[in-house]
Amino acid sequence: MPAVASQVQDLGLPAIYLHTIAELLRQRGVDDRALLTKVGLDPACLADDDVRVSLSQASEFVTRAIVESGEPGLGILLASELRLPLHGALGIAAMNSRTLGEAMDLMVRYLTLRAPHLRIFCVNEGDTTTLRVVAGLELGPLQSFIMDAMVFGCVTMGTQLLGQPVRGARVHRRGREPGYVQRFRNQLPLPVEYERDEDAIVIPSGALATPIRFSDDEVARASREQCEQALHRLTEDAGFGARVRRVIETSHPFPPKLGRVAGTLFVSERTLKRRLQEEDVSFQQLVDRVRLERARDLLANTRMSLSQIADALGYADAANFTRAFKRWTGISPSAHRNRRQPLAAVD
Repeated sequence: MPAVASQVQDLGLPAIYLHTIAELLRQRGVDDRALLTKVGLDPACLADDDVRVSLSQASEFVTRAIVESGEPGLGILLASELRLPLHGALGIAAMNSRTLGEAMDLMVRYLTLRAPHLRIFCVNEGDTTTLRVVAGLELGPLQSFIMDAMVFGCVTMGTQLLGQPVRGARVHRRGREPGYVQRFRNQLPLPVEYERDEDAIVIPSGALATPIRFSDDEVARASREQCEQALHRLTEDAGFGARVRRVIETSHPFPPKLGRVAGTLFVSERTLKRRLQEEDVSFQQLVDRVRLERARDLLANTRMSLSQIADALGYADAANFTRAFKRWTGISPSAHRNRRQPLAAVD
């Protein structure tokens, strides 16, 4: 398992990025659903930008994706697919900033929302400004993929914001040029120089004042507020229980066994139980909270029978599901479906 999965506070990765990789795999004839389920991820969950996937599972999926597709340049392909709205509120805020400089400031401040294992440092050096990308941990075998996706993803974002590449800008990359890069040279909008001492985008400082073509002050303000709120929630959810819940939410099959979740988080079952107990919660309580949310969604937004919902939630039959639902909410699933009343939280 790549080191990227185990040596950092796991704030998770937006699932939409894995969904985009899965689409790229499908276009290349790879069974993306089989690959996702092989690493314990539910394909149905990944198109929701509110869902975050544990770094360990994301790392395993990407590693397998590169092998199965035979495409070492998968990070460059991903970067080319990253349309601004895929970056959630951060992408919308950047789109509606007044200038390229304002959009860059947003990326620096809120990068944790999209790539918590990376940092961007903005350094002004006379006539040039350098956006330096630094990893907060050892990336191991995913070094090339992650830096390709991040650095070239920023280039893609800048091109979308201005309608053209930033004039006079260039990309610096550490290490020797990988052989696969030559295949993409004609698709890269900026010149790329390898064997430099940094992974960075170097921009003429005067370009920072270039106006954004989509600018809307009101939308920008609302999106920045969403970013601030999301960053606050993410920081609050930095505990071990939140990490366990993220694995539960995206697991296939559902619900996952305690041992599988422990293995995904690189801890023993005993340690997982102990750390959850320290946060005054149990593994079963977390499973039930996710079950309740899924039950509420399925009852309100589908015509699935109680037996079908019970099966989707991992119950042996509708009777067991009904008993659990009544224990959580005080009413039966059928009554809830009829009344459409808000549900109480699971104790």
